[in-house]
Amino acid sequence: MNRLAHHQGIHKFFFTLGLTLQLSKPVIKHLIHIVDALTTKGFSGTLTDIHYWSFHPNHRTTLRHFFTKSPWNEERLLGKLQEWILSQVERLAKRKNQPLFVSIDDTICQKTKPSSRAVHAIQGCDWHYSHKDHQSVWGHSLVWLMVHTFTQAFPFAFRLYDKKAGKSKIDLAIEMLSSLKVKRAQPVYVLMDSWYPSKKLIEACLKQGFHVIAMLKTNRILYPKGIAIQAKQFARYIESKDTRLVTVGQERYRVYRYEGAIHGLDDAVVLLAWKADQPMAPEHLHCILSTDRELGDEDILRYYAQRWTIECFFRQAKDQLKLDGYRVRHIRAVKRYWAVVLLSCVYSIAESRQNLSTGLELLRSRKDHSVVEFIYDAAKQDIPIDVIKKPLRIA
Repeated sequence: MNRLAHHQGIHKFFFTLGLTLQLSKPVIKHLIHIVDALTTKGFSGTLTDIHYWSFHPNHRTTLRHFFTKSPWNEERLLGKLQEWILSQVERLAKRKNQPLFVSIDDTICQKTKPSSRAVHAIQGCDWHYSHKDHQSVWGHSLVWLMVHTFTQAFPFAFRLYDKKAGKSKIDLAIEMLSSLKVKRAQPVYVLMDSWYPSKKLIEACLKQGFHVIAMLKTNRILYPKGIAIQAKQFARYIESKDTRLVTVGQERYRVYRYEGAIHGLDDAVVLLAWKADQPMAPEHLHCILSTDRELGDEDILRYYAQRWTIECFFRQAKDQLKLDGYRVRHIRAVKRYWAVVLLSCVYSIAESRQNLSTGLELLRSRKDHSVVEFIYDAAKQDIPIDVIKKPLRIA
């Protein structure tokens, strides 16, 4: 009997990426089943689920072997995926004459701390401070990079932050940025929250010809008239009449524009901004840096607002694709799991040409239709019901 029709859709996408020439047929077959399972409603992250939801014909142990020991190259897969993503967003940015955005942020895949008696703990876990929970949690910390335009966003790369390995999150971000081979027909803006804009990372961005738009901590040193002062101290001297009202989306802000040196940069723009309906007190102050001095205040704030895309990705990838739902324990298997989540996410977005949730809705309805057609075709060919039930696991 034919394989399910939506498996052909996944195979076609792999062909477009150039993966069918890079990876063996058994590996491609496994990947098709895994992407199918990950994009199915109700998937929880386990190998049992992958086996069950994708109607996998082989025994479940072959999946464990695929993630842990099988000699396929996930870096090659990610490389092909990245080439395709860049070609998509560059074409889109050029066609609409818009900038390209690159967002950097990290997230924690939380796990249960194993007891001291646990024989097989998940490798690579550690205690990491969670800003969401305001405490340290046990799990894997991942630094992610997203590439997007105003209308289309793709997760692009990730790195595991391993405290013992000696590389900081900043180092990992620089590493990923260096793999971003953009033609630069359009300006590129790297967006980050206040944790990331260190001198080292800003310099790495500028060296690649990228601009930086980032939130700054309010204790960052500015140099108005050559005098070193913390942004929040400087803000005390700013009165309402010194600011201008700027509207971004639904929000209105009072904005004071500072141009000059900041700690770690000779020449930049820093917007000191307060929501218009809040008092101009230090606790309500936001400081936004732009290394592009040509940008107006509205554009700086509007571009920075695009960073929200990566926050949405983290939430959806965990809720919908179970980015943090894995139970595999070997670090290689864990990294491969994240790679196939990234692959599934990009496939979903590519199929809908919109976003992850629209893509998943489309794939899920396609799968339902595909199963019905499979049964209908089999019945037309007078195939016995037990033979139809077997691949669909209805025995």
